[in-house]
Amino acid sequence: MDITIKPSALSGAVTAPPSKSMAHRAILAAALAKGESVIKNIELSEDIRATAGAIRLMGANTEFKDGTLIVTGIKYFSKNTFIDCGESGTTLRLLIPVLAATGGGTVTGRGRLPERPVQEYLKIFDKQNIAYRRGGSNLPLTVGGGLKSGRFALSGAVSSQYISGLLFALPLLTGDSEIVIEDTLESGGYVDMTLQTLRMSGIEIAEIEKYRRYTVTGSQTYKPCDCTVEGDWSQAAFFLLAGAAGGDITVKGLNAETLQKDSAFIGLLKQMGADITAGTDGIRVTKSSLHAVSADVSQTPDIAPVLAGAMAIARGKSVITGGARLKVKESDRIAATASALNAIGAKVTPASDGFVIEGVPHLKGGVSRSYNDHRIAMTLACLLPVCQGEVTIADAQAVDKSYPSFYKELQKLGGNIL
Repeated sequence: MDITIKPSALSGAVTAPPSKSMAHRAILAAALAKGESVIKNIELSEDIRATAGAIRLMGANTEFKDGTLIVTGIKYFSKNTFIDCGESGTTLRLLIPVLAATGGGTVTGRGRLPERPVQEYLKIFDKQNIAYRRGGSNLPLTVGGGLKSGRFALSGAVSSQYISGLLFALPLLTGDSEIVIEDTLESGGYVDMTLQTLRMSGIEIAEIEKYRRYTVTGSQTYKPCDCTVEGDWSQAAFFLLAGAAGGDITVKGLNAETLQKDSAFIGLLKQMGADITAGTDGIRVTKSSLHAVSADVSQTPDIAPVLAGAMAIARGKSVITGGARLKVKESDRIAATASALNAIGAKVTPASDGFVIEGVPHLKGGVSRSYNDHRIAMTLACLLPVCQGEVTIADAQAVDKSYPSFYKELQKLGGNIL
């Protein structure tokens, strides 16, 4: 689906959608518990549908009504389950070790998901002589059961989701385990979210050394837990950008004490000179004159596209580093973000681990591609206030992956979608 949007100032208030990362974790924990859990503030994006569908196939029951998901945990794990993870990397990587701990199964996916790395898990399976079979790239991946407790040494440089997946699986095993991260853990905040979810579900994990070493007691029991998913800072970032670009937007529903590292975007906008006011009604951002900054996104890769969008209209030369992993996201986010922004008049040069960006006062508009990447589509749409002409976004439906109501919210703020 392609959409065309006319340039316009955006104003009003929007409530941040639920945190997708937190929702994934809450749903899986509820599935592993014996009993009923109530998870409030859920939006059924494609990724969340993938996780909810996966736990049903594993033996859980779900009921969704008015933004609330009721999960009745798995009584007996289904064997040889075949799970389509869609394009959700989180669903894939959280489930693989859980399946290996509970009897095995097959995971598959589409889009770029089969290209996304799972090698750290395969190394574990090789070491423990766990049978597995994979397709031409990585998926479909069929893994047998029999994951055993012990010492798990792995890299944290590719994805923190490996560590999170093991943290979900290891409490189910007989015997104690230890996770040792051999290098630097990137996106460590997502491990913090996992630990928070596990604690809420009655699972105890000892963090011996921050982002380096964890010990897990075996034979633990997940307990049902009622919770409310907080607002998503990575999605709120797009409307914060729209406000700074040429509007007056208040974003509600964000937790100032969040564990979400993507909340760093608000600090970066402030460094760039954005006019930001935080109050009881939310975070208000108005039209601002931005200036260049440099930023390392190794801990916050998901904000790289929207940050590049802000830098594209900031005076001077900005630099983003620490984003080598962006190449294995829903798109090659380094090449795709640069191409998408340049198509509407930006001056973005891709680098090995990020971008060099020369700011311009206005963008010309035109036809651009999302590269089927939700974060690129939303970045393009939220730069409308500084575009001199219409912007047509190819594959605009990519937003359904994480934020299916995005364009409706944009229209409420004055977005003129043709």
